[in-house]
Amino acid sequence: MTRRYLDMNQHDALYTVARKYPGGLDALARELDMSVNVLRNKLAPTIASHYPSFEEVSLIVECCHAAGVPDAHLPLHALLVRHGMAAFLVPQPDTARQDDLSQTVCRVMSEVGAVAEAVSSALIDGRVTEAEADLIERKFHSALSALGAWRARLRNESDAGIH
Repeated sequence: MTRRYLDMNQHDALYTVARKYPGGLDALARELDMSVNVLRNKLAPTIASHYPSFEEVSLIVECCHAAGVPDAHLPLHALLVRHGMAAFLVPQPDTARQDDLSQTVCRVMSEVGAVAEAVSSALIDGRVTEAEADLIERKFHSALSALGAWRARLRNESDAGIH
């Protein structure tokens, strides 16, 4: 039986993101200056005797983000979900000014719609599976990120005196 990795499990998310690093775990291990076997053991959710330190988790996420790995921050989101918290990326001022404010609002509405769609689809049969709950949680985090970006965008414009 193949193990199903969940996006909103911080261990699974870290393992999945690290494997997507360009060149795979071999390249990431070289970047982190550790052997690929040690890295593989630290990342494997089924090996309880090895685990990455906070610093190693941070470096893995940082390396993956810098390399353009999709959803590189997902392990951090998953960790926060476990503790009943949420986070969002704060856009840099140059990025925030590149798009029109109305585009930001549309992005927020689209993300909130995706949450509603995921919840509606999950509830069709009257029960929410673990995979459906995981997808809903991801959609919630995307929506929160869009809201956070909107907030930061408005704050940046307010601070800069742009109207």
